[in-house]
Amino acid sequence: MRVEKCWFCSSNIYPGHGITFVRNDATVFRFCRGKCHKNFKMKRNPRKVKWTKAYRKLAGKELAEDATFEMEKRRNRPEKYNRDLVGKTLKAVSKITEIRQKRQDRYYEKRMQKAKKQQLAADKLQLEKEVHLIKAPAGIRVEKEKLKEPVRQVDANADSMSE
Repeated sequence: MRVEKCWFCSSNIYPGHGITFVRNDATVFRFCRGKCHKNFKMKRNPRKVKWTKAYRKLAGKELAEDATFEMEKRRNRPEKYNRDLVGKTLKAVSKITEIRQKRQDRYYEKRMQKAKKQQLAADKLQLEKEVHLIKAPAGIRVEKEKLKEPVRQVDANADSMSE
């Protein structure tokens, strides 16, 4: 069973699914669904469409370089198979999938640490600007008066020292 990749979004295309488009110069394009085919016909660039794998890798949202991607490459040479080799290969593929998932999770967490700091700063700024929505106006007035009182006392002390 050969699992192809969509030309536009890079998702898997299983046998019996998808659309195949052959251009006049005999170039074959495979699409997973009509959405990808229509975007191709509209001459959209997959690197600029946010939901594609190409965009996510280019924008740094997914791992772009990793040794585990070597397993996904297509190889067009015939191989002799025996049961032991197939069994070992399947075990290796499952281990590689686990390793890749862990690496992607670490990459995501590392990226989100920066975003959490930025979000926290934005939340604090919004809270300072919109504190009137949380507290009653009378409570805000009392706090402002408390802040003004020490300033008045300091001004009074400064005036008495200057005389």
